[in-house]
Order: sequence, then C-alpha cells, then structure tokens
Amino acid sequence: MRKVYLLRLIILLYWAMSLGKASMAQYTAESYTDNDPLPAWNNGKIKQAIISYIQQITDSTSTHFIPVIDRIATFDNDGTLWAEQPLVQELFILYQVKKMVEKKPALKNQQPFKAIIENDTAYFKNGGQNAILELVAATHTGMTEDEFEAAVKDFFSMAIYPGRNVPVKQITYQPQIELLNYLRANGFKTFICSGGTVEFVRSISEELYGIPKYQVIGTTFKYKFNDSTVTIMREPASKLSNDKEGKPVGIQMHIGQRPVFACGNERSGGDIAMLKYSQSSKYPTFQLLINHDDAAREYAYQEKDNASLKAAAKYNWYVVSMKMDWKTVFVKEP
Repeated sequence: MRKVYLLRLIILLYWAMSLGKASMAQYTAESYTDNDPLPAWNNGKIKQAIISYIQQITDSTSTHFIPVIDRIATFDNDGTLWAEQPLVQELFILYQVKKMVEKKPALKNQQPFKAIIENDTAYFKNGGQNAILELVAATHTGMTEDEFEAAVKDFFSMAIYPGRNVPVKQITYQPQIELLNYLRANGFKTFICSGGTVEFVRSISEELYGIPKYQVIGTTFKYKFNDSTVTIMREPASKLSNDKEGKPVGIQMHIGQRPVFACGNERSGGDIAMLKYSQSSKYPTFQLLINHDDAAREYAYQEKDNASLKAAAKYNWYVVSMKMDWKTVFVKEP
C-alpha cells in the first residue's frame, strides 16, 4: 500500500478511536435542448463543456469523432463517486475487527486488534506504516474470496455513515451517477480506478454505479489457488497499489489503452497521474477534477500543497465546484 493511503487509515483510527494531448478546454460551451441528461448539474461552463464534448466526439462527421471501441472513461471512487470523510473502507476495517473479535475473543489480546479495541492510537502512531499494513492484512487476508465478499456484503447491508446518519449506500453523488449514465448512453465503457482494494469496490460497483465487477481497477493483494477446495485465497502481501502513479499502471494492466475521459478529485494528489495519462491520448480528451468546497451539503477540504488544483490549472482540466456546479450532491433516498 502507498503511504498516502496508509495515512488515510491512520486519520480514521484517530477519528474513531488536447486533440490527444491538449485538454478539452478548447471545446466551447454550446446550447443544449430541454432534454437534460444532467439535471443534478447547474447550467454552467462545466455542464455545457461535458455535453459539447459528448456531442462532438459522437458525431461521425466531426473531426473530433472517437470510435465507440475507444470511448473509455475512468473514475476514481473515494471523493469522486461517493464521500470520503471518512473513507468507507476504513469503516469496513473497524467493522471487520469487531466481527473477528466476536468470533474469536482471544484476538482482543493480540495486536493489532488489541489496539483497536482499547483505542490505543499510540500503537499506530509509533508503529507507522508497518502497524497499518498489519491491520489491513489482518482484516483483508487469510480467507477465501467468497468469505471476503460475504463479509463486505454484510457490512454494506447495515453500515451507517458517520456524520450523515444514513446508510453508506446513500453517500453516492447524484450528479456523478447521471454523468456515468450519460457517458454509457453515448457508447462509453465506464471504469472505476480506485485506491481502495479491488474486491471491496467490486462488491458495490454494479448496484451503486451500474459498473460490472470486471470494469473495476483497484489495489490488489496476492492470491493463491487452492486446488483441494477450488478456491482463491487472499495472501497478506500487496501486488499493486492503485494510487498516484500506480493508477496509469493499473489502467494499462486492466484495459490496455488510455481513457479519453477521466475524473478524479482533489484531496491527496492521487488522481493527477491518471488525468495526465488520459490527456496523452491520441483522441480528444476530457479531464474533470471534483473540488470539495461545499461545507454545508458535503465537506470542505483541500490539499495542503494544492497539488491537484495546481495541476488542473497547468493542464487546463475542468474543476467541478460542488457548491456552484451541483444542484444536489447526494442520491435521493429510495
């Protein structure tokens, strides 16, 4: 796991315990019909630019036309498709600790379980990355894929998101759901490219986003096939950290080509490499960065060095202001 992702875990523990290379800024805003494909987006520069881009790259008579086979879009998940204060996978780690200790009480006297149960933040502060890796391995490995998937589904069936007091499934962003649907309606294959572990995101990708498991890219562990039980076992070793520079690597391994549409968010600089990779495509591209600037409806936070916003300004990416560009933030309750 990369250091940034591990630091996110530490934060929760304290809390709980161009054509081608050019950007699509060249695409001028155009008027559009009353048949609004993005009703949760305010009418403005960003919304108009998205619609203009889609209109042009799907027009077979346009010099900007992109064949359907090459219409690939990648989206980060945490902070891009749903809220990340705290990260949902961090909540799952705490859930796993509780369930594992209930099943095997002796674990409460063993680290790292003991530190979680006793709210011993010093253990993780002093242990640093090794202590966090130990916690992730203890709660995510040593079981079959079927067992892990069952644990994740159980978590999502009852998990409540702190601060909002709603089921975790209700912290997805309505404007982004509309954007995913709009892209797919125009021939795009939409992929999630997350720093979270791949099986965790796959467990909810279809239900929440309409994205099948095989279109999810994420951090992966090493696996081993058990011939006697015909199962895949999760081993306590990381194979790919799908964050920062690891995201283009994950995209190449999984898809084999650059996305022409890429969307991330401003928090840790984790999506900069993915957006730059997208912008280097031979086709017209579109890069979108979500800025968390709405303390009233969501959260307001920024990177200390503003690396993502600086990159957006340098490379002419579109920056979405949650406060100004979205009519509504979260999905409506069912």
